[in-house]
Amino acid sequence: LYSLMLESHNDSAVAIAEHIGGSVEGFANLMNQKALDLGCTNTNFVTPNGLDADGHLTTARDLAVIASYAIKNSDFIEITNTSAWQFNEITNNRSFSITNKDKFLYLYEGAIGIKTGFTNKAGFCFVGAVDKNDKTFISVVLGSGWPPNKNYKWHDSKALMDYGFHNFEMKQIFDEAKE
Repeated sequence: LYSLMLESHNDSAVAIAEHIGGSVEGFANLMNQKALDLGCTNTNFVTPNGLDADGHLTTARDLAVIASYAIKNSDFIEITNTSAWQFNEITNNRSFSITNKDKFLYLYEGAIGIKTGFTNKAGFCFVGAVDKNDKTFISVVLGSGWPPNKNYKWHDSKALMDYGFHNFEMKQIFDEAKE
């Protein structure tokens, strides 16, 4: 999971998919069912790693719904907030070190990560979350530049989070009915 979430290792996504779903296709079916259960009606997963594939699609809204669900899981937050991780290969004990590619964790106060991504069709993408001042916001930026504009996603995400924190507040608009 650390390999998948911190460095986007596509082979890790396939290994996880085959272990949990029996196959990539089986895992995609599980992901699609969970997406539907969450109300994501404009999503169809074909790959476990988000790589471009015929029929593999989603929307910013659906990704925000999925992210909102994911950040309720403390293990997910622990993994996505880890800056570096080391592990050993089982067969010949080679050591590996990986680092988190989510720079937003260091760029925005209260950031709780989520996931970066890039494909040739989607460009640079980022789903991020911030939790501060008793508010939690999720942002999704898709197609936020293509090479060499790797850092546009950080600027775009910061702008969305700033907008949210400056323009939205919780208000109680009614009292519960008293019996």
